[in-house]
Amino acid sequence: MHTADDSPPPLRATLHHLAIASERPAALADFYAVALGMELSPQTHGILARGPSRSIVFVEGPAKSLGFAAYAVAEPAELVGLRRRCATHAVTVDECADPLFEDGAIRVVDPDGNSMVFGVARPDAAPAHGLPARLQHVVVASTDAGRLSAFYQSVFGFVLSDNVLDAEGGLRTAFLRCSEEHHSFAVFAAERCWFDHHCYEAGDWGLIRDWGDRFAAHHIPVQWGPGRHGPGNNLFLFVHDLDGNWLEISAELERVPPERPVGVWKHEQRTLNSWGSAPLRS
Repeated sequence: MHTADDSPPPLRATLHHLAIASERPAALADFYAVALGMELSPQTHGILARGPSRSIVFVEGPAKSLGFAAYAVAEPAELVGLRRRCATHAVTVDECADPLFEDGAIRVVDPDGNSMVFGVARPDAAPAHGLPARLQHVVVASTDAGRLSAFYQSVFGFVLSDNVLDAEGGLRTAFLRCSEEHHSFAVFAAERCWFDHHCYEAGDWGLIRDWGDRFAAHHIPVQWGPGRHGPGNNLFLFVHDLDGNWLEISAELERVPPERPVGVWKHEQRTLNSWGSAPLRS
């Protein structure tokens, strides 16, 4: 049994790739190839789309669902700490063969059934050309956001950056990080569980403009934004992919020092978009 004094430190990782399920994975992969400038290659279990610092695997399954999210750890020792936390909380760890990770990757299923993969990334063979936008975070909805937030903190070693609370003090959204960036994962409170959105960090405001121009050139309408989120203080715009999944382009996401206290925000439109209106999905 581990004591508080020998508990593993917070996880150090970055979101590396996703598997997105679709009833028409080939068509969805073609959409991403055009929209995000990604190159496609068939895999044993799906279609891999790759661009500069962004990789998605499209698999057969129910539309608008997350196959898995894969986080690249900073070094193999992070996996040792992750295994220790899982053992302490009696959480099952499965070995996972992932073609984008070195041998030794692991898979853990969270309380909502979301599959999370952790491993050491293989050398990056993704195309280097194209507009910059690094795959950065993924967001899900949950019928018990508090339980899921606590699981990611205690079992995975994520750190809570900000909570969004309703007028009665109930948790509506939790933003969690596993690097210096404000969030690498977030969870909304909702009446059912779903894959809410995934995000690509472009870097600066000028690239939000350039991505908007790219989407316009391909007749992909912007559904929300440009705007600025409260938690994370980042600029954003959203489009829908072919299945209706939210796809976000972000810029200038807050970097959080370790000593920063957890922030608390009101559940209101201004929290999600300080510039204007916002869909309160939770």
